[in-house]
Amino acid sequence: MRVELSDEARRYIAQFDELTDVTPKDCLVEGDRLVFLIPAGQMAEAIGQAGETVKEAEDRLGKTVELVEDADTPAAFVESALAPAAVRGVTISEQDGRVAYVEVAEADRGVAIGAEGQNIETARKLAKRHYDVDDIQLT
Repeated sequence: MRVELSDEARRYIAQFDELTDVTPKDCLVEGDRLVFLIPAGQMAEAIGQAGETVKEAEDRLGKTVELVEDADTPAAFVESALAPAAVRGVTISEQDGRVAYVEVAEADRGVAIGAEGQNIETARKLAKRHYDVDDIQLT
């Protein structure tokens, strides 16, 4: 699936790449927050030792930086996008569009949803852009 990036997102991807030597696959620009989609297996490199690389990126970019690791399947991706919430399972339904039903530990529902629904909305946007998932529902 082809993702179209704004010029602003491309600039942030280039700056993040220059800083970390990790080229994000996508960047969501959401006000004072940037969400980078990191290729599978490169998350540790993108975060840096004790989070130093992310802290430096935040300082240089002047925005809060969040990272999501890509995955091989839509279900694995949804689980990754909702981290650090403890996801017990993801089922992808094809009945009324493509919907991911996510079983989350009750104690982690708030983490999965995030402040003002920010985390789940980010997961929905990225899942739609990269895996053609129409919605994510917590069960």
